[in-house]
Amino acid sequence: MKKLLSLFLILCLTAALCAGCGNTPAEETTPADDASVTQTDVTVRLGGLKGPTSMGMVKLLDDNEAGQTANQYEFTMSGSADELTPKILQGELDILAVPVNLGSVLYNNSDGAVQLLAVNTLGVIYIVEKGGETVTDWDSLKGQTIYATGKGSTPEYALNYLLENNGLNPASDVTIEWKSEPAEIVAQMAAQDHVIAMLPQPFVTVAQSKFEDLKIALDLTKEWDALDNGSQLNTAGLIVRTDFAKEHPEAVAAFLKEYAASTAYVNENVTEAAQLVGQYDIVDAAVAEKAIPYCNIVCITGEEMKASVQGYFQVLFDQNPQSVGGTLPGDDFYYLAQ
Repeated sequence: MKKLLSLFLILCLTAALCAGCGNTPAEETTPADDASVTQTDVTVRLGGLKGPTSMGMVKLLDDNEAGQTANQYEFTMSGSADELTPKILQGELDILAVPVNLGSVLYNNSDGAVQLLAVNTLGVIYIVEKGGETVTDWDSLKGQTIYATGKGSTPEYALNYLLENNGLNPASDVTIEWKSEPAEIVAQMAAQDHVIAMLPQPFVTVAQSKFEDLKIALDLTKEWDALDNGSQLNTAGLIVRTDFAKEHPEAVAAFLKEYAASTAYVNENVTEAAQLVGQYDIVDAAVAEKAIPYCNIVCITGEEMKASVQGYFQVLFDQNPQSVGGTLPGDDFYYLAQ
C-alpha cells in the first residue's frame, strides 16, 4: 500500500505544481482586530505547498503573527507533497492545502482519516501561444502541436476532457508533446518562433517575462465553466484530520472564517498580498503580483464545495479511477459543518 500511495502522491504532485489563478471571489469577511477576536485556545498546525495553493492563506498568517486570529497557527511550508501528506496522516498536521484529488486519494487510503474543508484554488492551467494569434477557440487547435506537462495526472485528464467536449479527439486531432517540467517548455519557446503550450501559473507569468509575444489563448477554468456541467475545474483544497475536526469544531469554524477573509484580502489587495507571498517564501513577490489575478484563489465550502468537487472527481474517475484513489469518496469526505 505504501508503494501505491507513493505513486499516487507523485501523480497528484504534478497537479499541485500547476500550482493555480481568474478570480471567483471568496465570501467577503474582515479579519477581526485585537478587541473583537474570540480566542479558541487551540493551536492549529497548518501546512501548505509552495505555489498558488498557499497564496490565499498569507493574510491569515500575517494576522496570526500580529495576534489577531482566533486560533493560533503553526505553519509548515514545503515544495513537496510527499513531505507533508504523511504528517497529516500521522497527526503532525491538522489542516493541509493539497491538490484536491490528492485529498480523495488520502481519504480512500486511510479509512477516512481526512476530510475536505474547502476548495481554495480553481484551475490554474492555460493554453498559451508564442509568436502568433492562431488560437482563438478549441476548433483552432485542430492539427496543432501542444507542448504540455502533467501526463498521467490531472492536467492531462482536464485537457482531454475539454478537447473531447469541444469536438476534438486528443489522439488524432491534436499532437500533444509531453514534457517533464515547465522549464522544458520555456526552453522550447526559446528555440522556436511559434509555440502552443499548456502551462500552469505561476509558470505562465514567468514565461511571459521572457517572451513579450507570449499570449494567453484559452483559460481552462473559464472553458470548463462554459460547459455548464454543474462542476468546476479544481486545483487544490484544504483537508483536515477527521479527528481534529470532531474534537475542535469551533476552531475549524474560526479557521474557515479567517481563511475566507484572507482569500478576499489577497484578491482585493494584490500588491500588498504579493509582498506577503514573497515574505512567506511561497512564490517570488514580483511574480506573485502578476500571477495572483490569474490564480483563481477562492474559499468554497459546504454544499457548493461538494457539488463542485463531486462533478470534477467524476470526470477524473471516468478517465483514471486511481486519480481519486480508486473509488469516488463517500459523503463523509466533505466537511459540511459550519
